[in-house]
Amino acid sequence: MLKRLTSRSLLMVSLAVFTLGAKADLVVLQYHHVSDSTPPSTSTSVSLFEGQLDMISELGIEVVPLESGTRDALAGKLDGQKQVAITFDDAYESVYSTAIPELEKRDYPYTIFVNTKAIGSHGYMTWKQLEKVRDRSGVTIANHSEDHGHLAKRPDESQDNWAQRVESSLDTAQETLANRLGINVPMFAYPYGEFDNALESKIEKRGWLGYGQQSGAIGATSGATRLPRFPMANAYGQLNSLKNKLLSKALPVDANELPDGVIDENPPTLSFTVPDSISVGRLTCFASGQGRIDFEASGDRVSLTAPERFSSRRFRYNCTHPAPDGSYYWLSQQWLDLSKPED
Repeated sequence: MLKRLTSRSLLMVSLAVFTLGAKADLVVLQYHHVSDSTPPSTSTSVSLFEGQLDMISELGIEVVPLESGTRDALAGKLDGQKQVAITFDDAYESVYSTAIPELEKRDYPYTIFVNTKAIGSHGYMTWKQLEKVRDRSGVTIANHSEDHGHLAKRPDESQDNWAQRVESSLDTAQETLANRLGINVPMFAYPYGEFDNALESKIEKRGWLGYGQQSGAIGATSGATRLPRFPMANAYGQLNSLKNKLLSKALPVDANELPDGVIDENPPTLSFTVPDSISVGRLTCFASGQGRIDFEASGDRVSLTAPERFSSRRFRYNCTHPAPDGSYYWLSQQWLDLSKPED
């Protein structure tokens, strides 16, 4: 099992501390388009985006820069602070024309993850626009690969070819951002939210934080190369469920215990251990497209397998548990079926 940036020993200390009462974690929101005219599956309508920002303000949640917020959360430094970070993948034009003005009205920091080859293409921001926002307080521009390719190793791909392809995409994008914008940010967002242990190892070797698209908050027991974000497109970011997401906490499960997301059986099995402070009987687990699913428990060990096969390339298991303050602990495991075609 991959050894992550947060070592197992530190995670076990964090689990022990949790039993005494960790009170807040970092929630990261993930956007693509903010527009009423772009593809619905990756778009947040303008009115919904404004409503989401208003709810953050109404709940009194501090909006923080992604890197510092993540590092504080991983170090268990948040105490009772409620914090959220705002991110955009791909640097679409609507982020510049629509989202950024709303964020600047509120003086909210944000991060844009850039796949560098697309910049200047139709529908994307230009390098001049990225230069303008780079110089504004609270703005971070970071790596989303060179070409937005699927970076997990393909079944028919040799190890050498995979390594060359992935390292070229990661490092060319980082070099381009350094040359064009003078930045070298140690953060990476996985294209499509797809990763495997070998790819995580590449991110860890570079000393980068790695962000996926699985749901949940970031806490002291999270994995630094498989950090969760809540997708905020229209289908997932509706206001009636947003409060629970904004106030969520990381289910205190040792990230080193979680499996590689690439499946070798369909449906896959997820097993994990919870601390004494979590009542197994109050867990609720769900599978993409299948709703609530049953799990088995033996002491503090939980195991779940969806009842039906999955037909999609990517899917998730989510488990939640009530927290003492009325919010929810949240764990999301993203799965990847490499036998299915790439998008």
